[in-house]
Amino acid sequence: MQPRDFSLYGAVDLGARQAAAQRRQQAAQSSPAGAGAGDASPNGAAVIDVTEQTFNTDVVERSRTTPVIMDLWAEWCGPCKQLSPVLEKLAAEAGGQWILAKVDVDANPQLSAALQVQSIPMVVAVVGGQMVDGFLGALPEAQVRQWIGQVMSVAAKMGLKVSAPAEGAAGGPAADASASANGVAASGLPPAYVEARQAMERGDFDAAAKVLEAELANSPGDPIAKTELARVNLIRRVESYDEAAVRRDAAEHPADPEAQAKVADIDLASGRVEEAFDRLLGVVRRTSGEDRDKARVHLVGLFELLTPRDPRVSKARATLSTLLF
Repeated sequence: MQPRDFSLYGAVDLGARQAAAQRRQQAAQSSPAGAGAGDASPNGAAVIDVTEQTFNTDVVERSRTTPVIMDLWAEWCGPCKQLSPVLEKLAAEAGGQWILAKVDVDANPQLSAALQVQSIPMVVAVVGGQMVDGFLGALPEAQVRQWIGQVMSVAAKMGLKVSAPAEGAAGGPAADASASANGVAASGLPPAYVEARQAMERGDFDAAAKVLEAELANSPGDPIAKTELARVNLIRRVESYDEAAVRRDAAEHPADPEAQAKVADIDLASGRVEEAFDRLLGVVRRTSGEDRDKARVHLVGLFELLTPRDPRVSKARATLSTLLF
């Protein structure tokens, strides 16, 4: 198993999920019928409707140059009708600095399943082909605006050129200021990230880890370097496992934290996030002392691979707190 396309936060691999759809969409866009797909709305805001067929082109590929915020909604959802106008208003203010991609979950069940939608409204930010953050529920406009500003700051740090729209636009000057304060040029990735990604592309995960460890030594609070290092370490661990042997060992030793942690690694790298968390929570529940602490530490380490706002992380953290206290 070599999950080298593993998403930044352990979620679905957005790029690989829709490769066939990308080819179909590219073919459609080469014809007059597809020429208008994804155009900005008349008021200047980039608001588009996305389907399972257009997802890879309109979300994944677009996000490599422009942040994409997905609004997952349904006609019957009351809170969705409260949140969607807020997102559309902020998209209009941003003037195309980020794209609002609306997904009708009822019309796109396979895409909803791939994104592991559990409740709506669900809003997810995609930057550089990876899900970087999200939230559930209809938040007030001020909170949504603040969240978008954080997304734009992450986008700048990941190397996207985030231009400043009109004063007051969501995610505009604040994002540029944040990027500048962190010493990151919006026109490109920091050299350490480039070196680490090049090492990963050639399969040298030990070298990638060393680069990211050095970056963290210089900037201990760097969230991107911290998450990327956690990602690299997960891949290094999983690639050293014999999955059949690991699963057999875990089945024979249900209270062994190390055996269960290996299967949790494999599950998380494969996108089975809740299964990974539940496995380690089960060890915490069944054990005590050193074994319990080993399971807890490994579980908390896996949390770092997902955004803190991920509902699965929140649920697992709550369960862990109940078990420990």
